[in-house]
Amino acid sequence: MIGIIGAMGVEIERLKESLKDEKSEKISGIEFSIGKLRGKDVVLAACGIGKVAAAVCAQTMILKFRPALIINTGVAGTLTKELGVGDIAVAEDTVQHDMDTSPIGDPVGFISGLNVIKIPCSREAVRLFSESIEKAGGVKSLVGTIASGDQFINSGERKDFIVENFGAIACDMECAAISQVCCMNGVDFAAVRAISDSADGESHIDYGKFVVSAAQKAAEVVSNFVESA
Repeated sequence: MIGIIGAMGVEIERLKESLKDEKSEKISGIEFSIGKLRGKDVVLAACGIGKVAAAVCAQTMILKFRPALIINTGVAGTLTKELGVGDIAVAEDTVQHDMDTSPIGDPVGFISGLNVIKIPCSREAVRLFSESIEKAGGVKSLVGTIASGDQFINSGERKDFIVENFGAIACDMECAAISQVCCMNGVDFAAVRAISDSADGESHIDYGKFVVSAAQKAAEVVSNFVESA
């Protein structure tokens, strides 16, 4: 089974509409939809916004439904000139840009317990995502680090901080939390985010205009991946 998590309903809506033999179950206030997508067994959930909500959803999904792979889908802000609105960021690894125990001597972003800064994603999933995007044609994508934090990035200064410290290509509010939960449980993880905004002083304007179309683009990429997996 493949697990798919988006933060908001709009990020999984198109996937949910495509489910066959759907049934649902609500746990901890989160609705999990189980069914077949492109002939494959999947479980979908909208976790809510932020790292805590994402972690609760991922842990629940793992314990209840035992997915072999969890995919995080949705939208993100771009951190590079190589990705614009509607383009796709595929996570090679994830970081938490707001994790900071540097006052006691750790590097910025260091995750105690795992003792890493960047958590790698499934190499096989990254490969399959890249192949499915290439086959679809007409979609620009980039593989790299996706950075997460409990902040909607709306500042050039904060954007520069994330790029300078982590070399990230996109930012969101959930991806790295789900990645950490998967790592702790030995479950493969992948993330695909469509760019909805520029993660700078104008990001709140871009986001409102493009969140729906970007979310649908990411969902389409995930659907194609599931078919090929």
